[in-house]
Amino acid sequence: MPQPASRMQLVQPSAIRELLALAADPGIISFGGGYPDTSLFPLPELAAAYSSAILEHGSVALQYAASEGLPRLREQLAERMRADGVDCGPENIFLIQGAQQAIDLAGKMWLDPGDIVITEEPTFLGGLVGLNPYEPRYRAVRTDDDGMDPEHLEEVLRANPGAKLIYTIPDFHNPTGVTMTLERRRRVVELAREYDVIVLEDAPYRELFFGAAPLPTLKSFDTDGRVYHVGSFSKTLAPGIRTGWMVADAEHVERLALLKLATDTQNSTLNMFAVSRYLEENDYDAHLDRIRAHYRGKRDHTLAALDATLPGDIAFTRPEGGLFVWLKFPDGVDTDRLLREELIPVERVAFVPGSSFYAEKPLFSRGRLGFPTLPHDRISEGIRRIADGIARTRSA
Repeated sequence: MPQPASRMQLVQPSAIRELLALAADPGIISFGGGYPDTSLFPLPELAAAYSSAILEHGSVALQYAASEGLPRLREQLAERMRADGVDCGPENIFLIQGAQQAIDLAGKMWLDPGDIVITEEPTFLGGLVGLNPYEPRYRAVRTDDDGMDPEHLEEVLRANPGAKLIYTIPDFHNPTGVTMTLERRRRVVELAREYDVIVLEDAPYRELFFGAAPLPTLKSFDTDGRVYHVGSFSKTLAPGIRTGWMVADAEHVERLALLKLATDTQNSTLNMFAVSRYLEENDYDAHLDRIRAHYRGKRDHTLAALDATLPGDIAFTRPEGGLFVWLKFPDGVDTDRLLREELIPVERVAFVPGSSFYAEKPLFSRGRLGFPTLPHDRISEGIRRIADGIARTRSA
């Protein structure tokens, strides 16, 4: 057999996947996944939307569609993006198979082997997984409770002339849960313009805010078409419908559509049509209000349990939206080892070790705690087990 392409060296099972395979036992309380709570799926409304799509509009809903996506759904999403402060029309909307495909297509469009991609530190593992096949070199920028540090970003850009892409999650970041400030958002776009870099703004959690509406998108500060804004219905309707969108200049949408044509031709016409019908026939904003209240309650319960249970030298973020809390253990703690040797086999609890979220130098003293799928009593019990496991290792 011939050898696979060299890019396959960069497409390997992740440490998260291998570790969480150990936690597949239903007896283990797992904070590992970022899946939405299935109780929030609007099943009757989606069933009606799919039924309408097939029974009333089957000749359209079951036919091929343009690679850019269903025209009516593009109009609806353009209207929602305008309400969110982004000046765009349907020609700027490109429908994709969830936000993950946006990462892949952006990499395919912009990256040659060896090109520089700038990420936050830490960053979403799925972003690295999506970009790795294009063989980039990564440079990481510090983040704190206010998001990506623009002063460090400028240092990295200055040291890496010709960098191609900045990948960022400004709203309720995965894995840290933090939100980039307004001043930093403006400055990141200014620096991207100054150093001629594309910005990929990954925003799948943007609509999951727990207080005031989120800050303006990076795309809203874009004056020359270099920011790609990415949204998704996976966390708000259901991931199985595989429907997300990119907002980009019309010329870029046309080029991305050619890449999508080569990849999978188009999104499912049926899924796009059903989402469009759902938006036409239901109060989507009222649905968003319900799921925000649901996740806000879980966030509040998680933070209260962490406050009451964890040792005082373990810090954690307090997200204003999204699905994750970032745990910060003291230096010297190896969460990979803690999970493998103590928490999973003994305490029967798991979270995601932080080391896999780093593009350059991993920190082993971090962890991502996802709260969306667990009921309150399991959240409390799981955090108690984490604390017990930590106490046991410290007393050994």
